[in-house]
Amino acid sequence: MDYSFFDFLKLIGSLALFLYGMKIMSEGLQKLAGDKLRTILSAMTKNRVMGVLTGVLITALIQSSSATTVMVVSFVNAGLLSLVQSIGVIMGANIGTTVTAWVIALFGFGKFSISALSIPLMGIAIPLIFSSRSRNKSIGEFIFGFAFLFMGLDFLKGAMPDLQNNPEVLSFVQNFSDMGIGSVLIFLLIGTVLTIIVQSSSATVALTLIMATKGWIDFPAAAAMIMGENIGTTITANLAAIPANLSAKRAAFAHFMFNVLGVIWMLFVFKFFVNMVENLVATFGPANPADISTFFASLSPEEYKQITTLSRSELPADLISKQEIYLNYQSATSFGLSLFHSLFNICNVMIMIWFVKIYEKICITVIRPKAGEEEDEEFVLQYISTGILSTAELSILQAEKETEVYAKRAKKMFGFVKKMTNMDHNDKKFLKLYNRLEKYEDICDRMEVEIGSYLGKVSEGRLSHRSKEHIRAILRAVTEIESIADSCCNIGRHLKRKMDANVVFDEKIITNINSMYALLDKAFENMQLLLKNQQITEIELLESQGLEKKINSKRNELKLKNVEDLNENLYSYQNGVFYMDIISESERMGDYIINVIESLKVKPE
Repeated sequence: MDYSFFDFLKLIGSLALFLYGMKIMSEGLQKLAGDKLRTILSAMTKNRVMGVLTGVLITALIQSSSATTVMVVSFVNAGLLSLVQSIGVIMGANIGTTVTAWVIALFGFGKFSISALSIPLMGIAIPLIFSSRSRNKSIGEFIFGFAFLFMGLDFLKGAMPDLQNNPEVLSFVQNFSDMGIGSVLIFLLIGTVLTIIVQSSSATVALTLIMATKGWIDFPAAAAMIMGENIGTTITANLAAIPANLSAKRAAFAHFMFNVLGVIWMLFVFKFFVNMVENLVATFGPANPADISTFFASLSPEEYKQITTLSRSELPADLISKQEIYLNYQSATSFGLSLFHSLFNICNVMIMIWFVKIYEKICITVIRPKAGEEEDEEFVLQYISTGILSTAELSILQAEKETEVYAKRAKKMFGFVKKMTNMDHNDKKFLKLYNRLEKYEDICDRMEVEIGSYLGKVSEGRLSHRSKEHIRAILRAVTEIESIADSCCNIGRHLKRKMDANVVFDEKIITNINSMYALLDKAFENMQLLLKNQQITEIELLESQGLEKKINSKRNELKLKNVEDLNENLYSYQNGVFYMDIISESERMGDYIINVIESLKVKPE
């Protein structure tokens, strides 16, 4: 066999160029349309059908089902989507990802290959890449990625072993091709494993197209590999979700379950389905893709080499017609596999879309929180619905209740901060808590917008002066609660910077910080109690202000003590900086808490 290790490295390098092109193209598109995609995703997932269509649209745009899945999971975390909505979008992403196969089939395997334009396209992209405008840079990245993708595809076609000169490879593959359903299962497994190794279903679809158009495998085997690639891409998402939170695990598992169940029902009708696709391409396309193996068998090794490597002008006259036939078969095979890929995913979605609620129940049952882990990873607004109630008073009541939930979430963030402060240096759980704190901060930002937008809609109606005042008070409370969440996150960042700088607080500093936290705990409990009542007496207001003054006094006392301790060299100046940053932020949190309380209506005595 004259296929050397160097040739194998060329094959791997060509695949790397293809993958890199896809990555750059996808990232360029995401930068171009990032905010618009988020708007589309949040606006178009009100029902499962719209969710599926949204998944198709976004994945077709950014050319990456993985990127869509990651975006969906982050939206579930932020409370924009429920698990049910995310399942619909993931189903749509499966259809959207088939667009890549069509692009490759149309531009990579036709009589005109776009790879010839790859270098000129880079020439167009270069000035855009160096542009000072970010939009132009993103367009340049997209064009570069597009050029790299098809250049990589062209190199891949050239780097694949020449089977006419290396028949032992073909005989190895043919050992698995006459085993009926066994052959389908073997090639399905090959497709799955290949996708797990390469970490991109688009790349393995491109490899499958090349293997089929070069005669490595017949059309049914290639179709089975494409089904395997559908499973492989979900295993990648599940591996990525292992360190992630509960929502990510459930969304990834829903993706896996959807694709595996789709492959299972397809296995029962596989032969009929493949025959249907072959007949469609034979009727409306250039040739029957099933006949490509017979055509290759009729060629001598020299003829095969000439018609697959030489241009039309370089070919002997008697081989021009054979090259024409070869190109027709190549197009028919690539179109056939793209059609199979699309029809399989469309049929799968049309069947599975009716079982979304069952999918959700299975995901929640199978992916349970670990002992000690809390269930509230997935957040949705509890009291505010998308529609406004018939009376303004009831709508305002909903917003009040949601504000209470908001305050509880901010208090929970403070609980994370206390745990992080009292952890041993370099504790492995620190980063997990820090990531959770940042996620909660994102949720709090979203809650502020949701409650504010809702109250904005309520205030558009006919309201009494009292109701308008009430809405203003709630809006003020919501803004201050968001500032509390920001303060918690800021303390978390100070603690992370301390850990990154390898600074360790001594027992005395930890005790002082905890004494400040104890006062804040009282302030939080007082705030939550008063928010529940939604009214406050003059005495309660004075007591709350007294508590806030204690927090201020504690801050001043610890600041003075810090200067004395630094003069006595009890700890380093760097320790003192991190320590005072935490104390100052804690005092600011006390200010935000009293601002929430002062937003409440004072009851007459």
